[in-house]
Amino acid sequence: MPSPRPEGASAYATRFAPSPTGLLHLGHAYSALVAAERARAHGGRFLLRIEDIDTPRCRPEYEAAIYEDLAWLGLEWEEPVMRQSDRRAAHDAALKRLGEMGLLYPCRCTRGDIRAALSAPQEGAPVIGPDGLVYPGTCRGRALEEAGAGDALRLDMARALERLGRARIAFTETGGVVKEPSEMSAAQIIEGIGDVVLARRDIGTSYHLSVVVDDAAQGITEVVRGADLFAATFIHRLLQELLGLPEPAYHHHRLIRDEAGRRLAKRDDARAIRRYREEGSTPEDIHRMLGLEAADS
Repeated sequence: MPSPRPEGASAYATRFAPSPTGLLHLGHAYSALVAAERARAHGGRFLLRIEDIDTPRCRPEYEAAIYEDLAWLGLEWEEPVMRQSDRRAAHDAALKRLGEMGLLYPCRCTRGDIRAALSAPQEGAPVIGPDGLVYPGTCRGRALEEAGAGDALRLDMARALERLGRARIAFTETGGVVKEPSEMSAAQIIEGIGDVVLARRDIGTSYHLSVVVDDAAQGITEVVRGADLFAATFIHRLLQELLGLPEPAYHHHRLIRDEAGRRLAKRDDARAIRRYREEGSTPEDIHRMLGLEAADS
């Protein structure tokens, strides 16, 4: 349920940012509860953001269910709730700025094109990055002025790192579960992440661009999210530096998995919070399922 911003709250602020493309499951509940607990422990703010940029897949009934499920779990958040679909002008402005820096190029490649290019005889196996197969750079030579209506816009990662003059990108990890180093060299980023998409042909922006712009707009000081997004954090830190945005800290928590060890997805309706509610579970039952009787680190 919504709550006003408390008087005298600390500068700490975190958020839970679900997409209304399906019902929330146990993994979402865990992330929201951990973020809310960290805000409480810091005497700070817990915010909600609806990440609805993928308009073809977002549905109003799922957005309504997000509010209902979170309130049932006992969570409170500030009003008004930010909705990313209302932020298109801010996302476009950030994209324009990166384009003016000469860091973007149009890409007409489909996923099939990328797979085909990477399956050609070459040394080594294709590299998997945060967005899947690392793009081989097929369209990198195209000028931004050549962009067509169906093109995506990619970040020229090597040129972006050169502009910053950085040999490596790092971020502050605040006690999460990932034990990998929270820094990568420029060469590792180019080879292991590559030229990521910043504007998709169907929705005009991308997760990577919108999340950094909107975290800054909400004054987020610590991003609480799953360990599956650890590698993407290097993209976000790079964009923050390019755009002159504040640097938050990051807390990557464990993932909730099924019996086979697979992380939960929205297709796992059997683990939807709505299903547990309908079957008579209580919020305390959800806490126990998630191992949250004690504060999560």
